[in-house]
Order: sequence, then structure tokens, then C-alpha cells
Amino acid sequence: MLSKSQARTFFLGGTILTFVVFLGLSWHSLSQEVPKQTNPEKLTSQVIHGKELWESNNCMGCHSVFGEGAYYAPELTKVVERRGDAYIKAALMSKQSWAPRGRKMVAYGFSEQDANDLLEFFKWVGNVDLNGFPAKPTYQSTINTK
Repeated sequence: MLSKSQARTFFLGGTILTFVVFLGLSWHSLSQEVPKQTNPEKLTSQVIHGKELWESNNCMGCHSVFGEGAYYAPELTKVVERRGDAYIKAALMSKQSWAPRGRKMVAYGFSEQDANDLLEFFKWVGNVDLNGFPAKPTYQSTINTK
């Protein structure tokens, strides 16, 4: 059993050690890992404008990017990889709302330039190194090969 003084020393020592480790890991992440993974050199004016459009139209109210946002509509982190440029531009420039799989997508009717900027934002988002997020599903064949 520890005495009161030993317990205090143990607590303070553990707290200080944990805090030092936390600061070291935070410094390492922010100084080396994050810049390499986010590709800041690829942040063009189109990407920035696409992000501004994403925010000003409250796309996060239905969609998520990097796992952040609502889960009403699809996750858009790797949407360019899944759907391709033409599909995304058609959805963004549509003048009529549409309901894929029963969930209604607002008809924003973006201009060609705004749709291109949003597409560039999605491309930049899709190229950020997320250490395997979102995980690619593994599909098993249901076809009997015997």
C-alpha cells in the first residue's frame, strides 16, 4: 500500500510523463505527418473555392467528408474514385432535384465553373492520405463456381 506522499508522487510523475509524451506526439504529427499527408502544395484556387462552395451550401448537412458531417447522403471522401468526373458534374449542375435510392438531392444548378471547382475539391479530398479510411469493402462472389 502506498503512503499518501508516495501516491501523490506517483500521480504527479505519471501525469507529467503522460503530458510530455502527448506533447511529443503532437509535435511529431503536426511537424511531419500532417503536411505530408494533406498535399498542401496541391491547394489551388479552384480547390479553395470548391471548399467555400461546400461550406456555403451546407453540403455537410447531408454528406460527410473524412467521416465528418451528416450520414443522410453518401460519404464523399473518395467520390471521384467511385463515380467519376462526369457523374459528379451532372449531379452538381442538375436543374431538377433527384432522388437516388429514395434520398432527395437538392437541385443546386451550379454553373460549369462552380461544378469544376467542387470537383477539384473532391479530387483533392480523395488524394489526402487517410491511412486507409474509408476502408474499401471486400466483396465475396455469390456465384457458385462448382
